[in-house]
Amino acid sequence: MSTREPPGLGRAQKLAARARVTMDAFEHLIGGLGTAILAVGALLAITVTALMCLVGVGFRLAPWTLRMVRLIADRERARLSRWDAEIISPGSVPPRLGTALKDPAVRRELGWVACHGSVGLMLALVGVTLPLYVVTNGTFPLWWHLVPPEDASDSLELVLVRSTQDALWVSLMGLGWLVVVFLVLPVTARLQAWPGRRLLSPEPGADLALRVAELTATRAAALDAHAAELRRIERALHDGAQNRLVAVTVLLGASRRSLSRNPSETQDILDRAQDTAEEALQELRRVVRSILPPGLTDRSLPDALTALAAACPVDCRIDADLPRQCAASVEATAYFVVAEALTNITKHSHAQQAEVRLRYRYGELLVEIIDDGRGGADERSGSGITGIRHRIEAVDGTFSLVSPTGGPTILTVRLPCG
Repeated sequence: MSTREPPGLGRAQKLAARARVTMDAFEHLIGGLGTAILAVGALLAITVTALMCLVGVGFRLAPWTLRMVRLIADRERARLSRWDAEIISPGSVPPRLGTALKDPAVRRELGWVACHGSVGLMLALVGVTLPLYVVTNGTFPLWWHLVPPEDASDSLELVLVRSTQDALWVSLMGLGWLVVVFLVLPVTARLQAWPGRRLLSPEPGADLALRVAELTATRAAALDAHAAELRRIERALHDGAQNRLVAVTVLLGASRRSLSRNPSETQDILDRAQDTAEEALQELRRVVRSILPPGLTDRSLPDALTALAAACPVDCRIDADLPRQCAASVEATAYFVVAEALTNITKHSHAQQAEVRLRYRYGELLVEIIDDGRGGADERSGSGITGIRHRIEAVDGTFSLVSPTGGPTILTVRLPCG
């Protein structure tokens, strides 16, 4: 989590930046308080399991306890990843107890649980308590006369309040606590996050190995998507334009023969040949547009999707907020994902309305496709979702689908813009 203020700002801007850093640190400490409470529970479970090992029962419970620790550690990894560099989970815990205890990741997680369940909990409580001191002392003149005289004091019980003047002194102490909050909370958040960064991060080289595995899978997905696209284009040419061009050839041959036998029929045959040739030309244009939509080169992605939504039988709305253009490959992927999703909505969802949202967030193009259909979409049902996933993975994007029975269905796609 970064707590440094950007350089080159004025005094008011620096103060606002410091306030944002402090609020981020407070939010971070609140999240750390939740995982610290879970870590305390995990410590209790580990202690009970270790004691039960003395009678032999704990050896059966130990693998389940280690899996629970891994779940809590993964939650902390996800929390820390939202604030700084991503921490990748090592995966599942080895099923055998001996193998699991030899795993360095498991041993580091046990150390993290002990540290975060004690020191991390204390730091979280300090981070939550200090802002409460600011609020209670800062507003003390408004409510001090409502409490019993023996309880009318500041948060640390240093000043016993007997008059409004004393209450004002307590409110000034609230300003002092505000300065302490600005100075202490970012440091406290960093200290609380340090054990997680140190103990939950994978070993050196593990990130590289995981990245190589991800790139291998992405390359395979890209090759599969490329092969599927070639097969689709081949089918479109074979079943559409090629058949019509063959028909044109047959009709032209028939017209040549009819010139000598029945010239009156020649004009009709030539008209049919011309109509078939125009249909073949339209089919070729459709194939070309399916390779790279011309709207993306002539217009922006929102404009191209607006034209696509206008042709959709389901009432579709485009909500786009894109301050910049992305790479052509990213926009083409987003276009085809939306096109395939709208096709699935039309065929399978029985939806009345659909919405496509486009946002640019932290270097990624976020695409959300929502419909009010019957839901129940499943990647294993062969409804085109697998093809969408492969196309997204080919550009190193991520994909998630939420489609409960009864709807709504939400398809979320994140495409890195580089």
